[in-house]
Formats: sequence, C-alpha cells, structure tokens
Amino acid sequence: MVKVDNKASGEDFIKFLGTSGARFVMIRQLRASGGVWISLKGTNVLVDPGPGSIVRCATSRPKLDPSRLDAIILTHRHLDHSGDINVMIEAMTEGGFKKRGIVFCPQDALEDDPVILKYIRGFSEKIEILKAEQEYQVGNFKFRTSLKHRHPVETYGLRFQMHQKSVSILTDTAYFSGLEQFYRTDIVIIYVVLFEARPGIEHFSLEDVKKFIQKVKPKKVIISHFGMSMLKARPDIQAERLSQLFKVEIKAAYDGMALKFP
Repeated sequence: MVKVDNKASGEDFIKFLGTSGARFVMIRQLRASGGVWISLKGTNVLVDPGPGSIVRCATSRPKLDPSRLDAIILTHRHLDHSGDINVMIEAMTEGGFKKRGIVFCPQDALEDDPVILKYIRGFSEKIEILKAEQEYQVGNFKFRTSLKHRHPVETYGLRFQMHQKSVSILTDTAYFSGLEQFYRTDIVIIYVVLFEARPGIEHFSLEDVKKFIQKVKPKKVIISHFGMSMLKARPDIQAERLSQLFKVEIKAAYDGMALKFP
C-alpha cells in the first residue's frame, strides 16, 4: 500500500509542489505551480518546475534542497510547467559553479522563443532531448516517454518504477485512442484541467478521466493540475464520487501532498 503523507523525509517519495493547471489558477496562485519532486534511492528529479518552484522547495516541510537535484524533466514548454526552469537549473548547479545534473526537455523548448535561456544551457552536465517512446536514465531513476500527446506544443507523458509500483504521469493532452496502453500502470497521475470538455482545448476533462478509467482499469488514480472549473467543482468531492462509481482508489492531489514508497 502506498501511503499519502505531507512529510516525505528519509524515504522514497513523489511530492506535489503544486497542483495548479493552466493559466488562471497559476496566475492567481489559487493552487501552487511548483511541479512534482521524485526521490528514488538517492536520486532526485524535478518534473515541470512551474512558477514558484524554487519557493515551494524552500517552504516545503521538510525543505527540499534543489542543489541535490540530479535531473529536471520538462514535459513541455508551457509556462505553468516551465516558468522556473531556469532558476531551478541555477539552483541544481549552485549558480553554475558546479556542473552537474541532466535537463530533459522536448526540442521546441530550445528553439525559437526558447524557455531555457542560452546562457544557462552549459550549467548542467548535459541537455537531453526527449523523443516519443524512448527510455532515459539518471542515477537510479529510469523513465520512459509516451507517444506524442495532442497539445499545442511538443508534449510527452512519463512512466517509471517506484519500488514494486509502476507509476505514470499523464500530462496535458486531448484524449485520443492509443493513450491507454502506455498508461496501464499501478498508479496513474492524471492532469485534469477541465470539469467539462471545451471544443478546441486540448486538455483532459473529468469525462475524459471517466473514459480512461473504464478502459484502463487502474489500481489507483491521482487527479491533479486543476483549472478553474475543476477547482469550482471541488476536486476532492469529484475524486470521491469517481471512487464510488468505479470502485477504484481515486484521490485528488493537494499542494504538498506526498506519496511515500517504503
């Protein structure tokens, strides 16, 4: 059984430094947007350091030290995922004075109008370009990218192992046939921006979550990355309703929540 806790210390864990999704929740900081910190067997990885990530590390209880990061993974270039990417690279490398760590990102994060500044790109040991359905490793942490998501920019989800549990992060995308196979994991973290689908908006809605659960039948689901309509609908209440409907453990993430893996 995976425990849910605020105090991920001395154990392997996944910690939510923020659970906001899309523009307005991020701008108003109704939920924090610091990303997801993963610690596995001494390897520390930060996924999607959005605005305020450095602050969330400092205010975390216990504090999280960015200079102990071994890698930063950027699933895509949108600001709610990448706003603090440069400061977190600086923090990981102690201002660029210690060349260390790997930055994983899609190619378009470095091209025209890049989100990773040119002067900072030499601070880490290397920048590794993410491609569809490939495996990557840093220290004791291995992960695999999904097929390319349907989103306005190049976007990939992640799948990895935490002890005996397979875990996936289903980041921003429109729902489409073919997603299901990659995300057949013990624990699925689903980014749910919309309460109801909106034409032309390539994000999961709550109805998409229902379709996904019906097809995949995961053991545990954590919903996160909430937009304004999801916040108004109370993610905790929606998660409880889905749990009762599908007889599956479904939780709504909150800022600072941690999953511990003994």
